[in-house]
Amino acid sequence: MQKSDLNFDYPKNLIATERKPVSRVMYVNGGDPLEVTPSYILTQIGPDDLLVLNDTKVIKARVHTEEGFEILFIEALQENQWNVLCPVRKWPKGQSLKLPGNIELQLIKKGRPQTVETSQKIDLDYFQEYGELPLPPYIQEARGERSTRASDELQYQTAWAEKMGSLAAPTASLHFSNEDIQKIKSRGAEVKRLCLHVGLGTFLPVQSENLEDHIMHSEYVSIPKETWQSVLNCKKRGGKVWALGSTVTRSLESMAQGVFDEKEDQFFGETDLFIRPGFQFKIVDVLMTNFHQPGSTLIAMVMAFAGVDNVRKNYQWAIERQYRLFSYGDLSVWKM
Repeated sequence: MQKSDLNFDYPKNLIATERKPVSRVMYVNGGDPLEVTPSYILTQIGPDDLLVLNDTKVIKARVHTEEGFEILFIEALQENQWNVLCPVRKWPKGQSLKLPGNIELQLIKKGRPQTVETSQKIDLDYFQEYGELPLPPYIQEARGERSTRASDELQYQTAWAEKMGSLAAPTASLHFSNEDIQKIKSRGAEVKRLCLHVGLGTFLPVQSENLEDHIMHSEYVSIPKETWQSVLNCKKRGGKVWALGSTVTRSLESMAQGVFDEKEDQFFGETDLFIRPGFQFKIVDVLMTNFHQPGSTLIAMVMAFAGVDNVRKNYQWAIERQYRLFSYGDLSVWKM
């Protein structure tokens, strides 16, 4: 399959620039799509079913330099060295950049990501004081604003965000509240958590024309043993496993391939699993996810789950009806 097969056209005005109190949901239950509400979707999760969600929390890892550059800190490598994403072509050759807090930043290695060295150690406390949430660039562009808004502090975190470490929100969860989770439990269904810290693997677009040549960056996953046991029990009793988001889907299907290590109370490790058309799903029965950008690994996952032509047809249906797209946009639910 080619990267061009992941493309589709959409009007730029459909890019959502903020959350709305009530979202629209495109529900595809093996046939033609229906427009429903998030509250309706809750009623479709049966007493034998299991909903799995991601409790990662987004770090304020984007920092603006005095020169006006945006630096996204991705991963600490060693003392004072980080992998980052930055406008390296605009970086003055041989010069350091100045970060808030009187810290200098030196470019060590080009590439994607780049490697930089800081003159002082920086940590989560530093990001909390000087950083901002790394909203996707297409939201910045659609807003015509380079910095985040105060409202993003709440809008871009899920209701159950707990474990600090993500570079993006698991946005399917933005449509639901803790009260919604309690409603699901009151109907007899199980709700369990895992954690995938979103990194380059999720939000970098496909880099090569042939999907098989794309190198997927790895992301950290932690799955409590209690969660995995609930997954196995659900499959055994014939229930449906509902994955709230692409990150949950990637975590569970990676677990089924036995790629994680084990310790007393959890399975953990890195996954570089690239789910694309042809992939055989072993765990997830229902995929709940936002509408994704063309050319992304995420649209490839949805096409793997629901079929290339089916996704194309239903995305066009949603676009014709002015669904709001991407991270702050509306929800799609695929029950195949």
